[in-house]
Amino acid sequence: MKDQPSPVLYDTNGLCLEEIVAPLLAWYRQSARILPWRENTDPYRVWVSEIMLQQTRVDTVIPYYERFMARLPSVQALAEVREEELLKLWEGLGYYSRARNLQKAARCICKESGGAFPGSYEQLCSLPGVGPYTAGAIASIAFGLPVPAVDGNVLRVLSRLTENPRDIAEPAVKKQMTAALAQVYPAGHCGDFTQSLMELGAVVCVPNGLPKCGSCPLRQLCRAFRHGTQTEYPVQTKKQPRRAEQKTVLLLCCGGRAAVRKRPQGGLLGGLWEFPCLDGALSAAEIAAWLEQQGAHAAHIERALSRKHIFTHVEWDMTAYRVSCPHAFQPDGGRLVWATPEQLADEIALPTAFRCFTRALGLPSPQAPEGQKIP
Repeated sequence: MKDQPSPVLYDTNGLCLEEIVAPLLAWYRQSARILPWRENTDPYRVWVSEIMLQQTRVDTVIPYYERFMARLPSVQALAEVREEELLKLWEGLGYYSRARNLQKAARCICKESGGAFPGSYEQLCSLPGVGPYTAGAIASIAFGLPVPAVDGNVLRVLSRLTENPRDIAEPAVKKQMTAALAQVYPAGHCGDFTQSLMELGAVVCVPNGLPKCGSCPLRQLCRAFRHGTQTEYPVQTKKQPRRAEQKTVLLLCCGGRAAVRKRPQGGLLGGLWEFPCLDGALSAAEIAAWLEQQGAHAAHIERALSRKHIFTHVEWDMTAYRVSCPHAFQPDGGRLVWATPEQLADEIALPTAFRCFTRALGLPSPQAPEGQKIP
């Protein structure tokens, strides 16, 4: 009885995906960027780098990754570090739930296998914060398994190669692309193949405009290049516009200290530190009234600066006021902490949305001679 042909899982528009393997691997080995997480494919290092790289630029991640590895070189070290220190190491990367899930997963690994990293795709997917893409990256790069890691870069590459008209936001499309790629993974070169696809999407087959087709090792196989339709792919549903919100940030200063508080658990930036942040665009008079409600008053209130901060689904229009307080008070349900410049610099992890206001405090710099102000 003859073998039944494999079902067509993904419309490749006549392209045999196996044809992309050899030229892509050859290009990657010659042109790949030198990155710190590529120097050592230990699964812990691959895992941390992939989590950091989610929705974050490579050049931004590099110093964070190097500092993180210097301080937390192993699963055990990550499992044992205090959350405050972990979040300080993560400060500025955003999406802080990623860091918390890293620690949850590290503790699971230490508890269940004594710190030995799970080596199967299914086990990797069971870890907190590890989805199909991250599990595929670790499985192929660290363990040499023929498991694709399909992210936005890879979806874009395959869509242009095949001129596929389906919306890449559809889960079924991603699932089908993943299955089609899995059939052509080269034995013994799975990690390089995964990274070559990532690399091509990151530096050649770029989003938002014309890709760099002159540098692409697959251009002779690419349907979009052949027909000049590169900017038409991938097909993707337009995102809903972000919701706009106005916020008033209070830079409360007293005796060389600044007031910070932890946001409520859950929700946006849940459980993280902030300068007191109030809904709406408040005037100086309204801020003074708020302080009176807290049983305090201000010696001076002045508008400091305004900033916008963009999250995935919401945009904050933030105005900060510097408020000089004659006495350190404890309103707001007792949540305020009066922090020194040293604590702000070394201990307290402020999200980027609030970290940008630190210089406007006008407090002495912890690195400067006494009395010198932060410029």
